[in-house]
Amino acid sequence: MHIDWAALGSVFGVSLVVTVALVALFTLGIAGLSKKESATGASAALAVAGAYACFAACAAAVAYGISLIVA
Repeated sequence: MHIDWAALGSVFGVSLVVTVALVALFTLGIAGLSKKESATGASAALAVAGAYACFAACAAAVAYGISLIVA
């Protein structure tokens, strides 16, 4: 049996980067929602909109990953 270590390392590296990016994006969404309580007016609306955009991007990334697995 032959293991292609370069391909294994590539898959590990890409999955590590995507995981860290997805967690960072979700964290930005949580931070945006927490800013809503301390902000007033237009900045609160902007924080909520940014948070929802982060959550939508996370959901899109998860949906894309599931579509890659299922297909």
